[in-house]
Amino acid sequence: MKCGIIGLPNVGKSTIFNCLSNSKALAANYPFATIEPNVGVIEVPDSRVIILEKLVKPQKVQNAVVEIVDIAGLVKGASKGEGLGNKFLANIRETNAIIHVLRCFENNNISHIYESIDPLRDKETIDLELQIKDLETIDKRLEAVNKKVRIGDKSSIKENEVLKKYKLHIEKGFSARSLNIDKKEKVLINNLMLLTNKPVMYVCNVNESDAIKGNKYVDLVRKKIENENSELLIIAAETESDIMELDSFHERKEFLDDIGLKEPGLNKIIKSAYKLLNLRTFFTAGLKEVKAWTIKAGSNAPQAAGVIHSDFQKGFIRAEVIKYQDFVKYGSESACKDLGKLSIEGKDYIVDDGDIIHFRFNV
Repeated sequence: MKCGIIGLPNVGKSTIFNCLSNSKALAANYPFATIEPNVGVIEVPDSRVIILEKLVKPQKVQNAVVEIVDIAGLVKGASKGEGLGNKFLANIRETNAIIHVLRCFENNNISHIYESIDPLRDKETIDLELQIKDLETIDKRLEAVNKKVRIGDKSSIKENEVLKKYKLHIEKGFSARSLNIDKKEKVLINNLMLLTNKPVMYVCNVNESDAIKGNKYVDLVRKKIENENSELLIIAAETESDIMELDSFHERKEFLDDIGLKEPGLNKIIKSAYKLLNLRTFFTAGLKEVKAWTIKAGSNAPQAAGVIHSDFQKGFIRAEVIKYQDFVKYGSESACKDLGKLSIEGKDYIVDDGDIIHFRFNV
């Protein structure tokens, strides 16, 4: 599961990516500093892992992870191949969700491709290119479907109707994700992987002084996306970069206290990206290891077992489940067992976020 970081050139994408992944992708003051997408596997901050570590005292711990991709900056005309357009759009298609970085700060030392600061214009530039590409995708599919419609194929007739709804919606300047449509109809276009159908989170990159409350640019973006069913976060990328340069936890905490932040803004991005991908966490907890495992929301017990090993899923017998709150309250697995707080669950059990599970299997 991956999140793609997108935006115009020089808005702070690579700086944010570097902070998130602690890697050193080129972050430069000129367009197209990123050509090949940079990929980082990033741990998801989760206080529950820290608490479980204190209770269980394992040999090691492992947080859940999410994959973040830093994608080349886009320019007007990308849908027609301008700049790195076709490559950029192909990279987006391979992601499951989008982190859209918007420049909401003024700094004469950092150039802007349009030579002025206007996050709404920047957003509309990218939205338009994605929409144009989606219309091309829909038109190609309509051409193929119409051949079957002419011979009376019922499934194609229904797909044709749904495709036309999306086409009309996007032609009006809206993204596919905002179309109010039946879930069964949505399934019919899933294989098209429409760019504007991916869940999106807008990250407003601001100066340090605006990191808490934002500024006039952030307010404009917030108002613009009111009906988009999307998230907005405020991040001071350069400040986050400075925080990452500090060696100790105490130094970082002092820095955050000085600017009035409770935690690095990057933590918020990672947590929000995790939710954006519709992911959930379950835990395994033993003396060897406390580990957070990632599953899609709505996964059943065998599917969760398969995340650990395919044999666990194939030979699934049962899941022994303790709720996280009970484990913390009573302090150990044995205490939870004694108090009847361990439940035996079968194949139909839908795993809750935070469940602590021991799987029984036989292959």
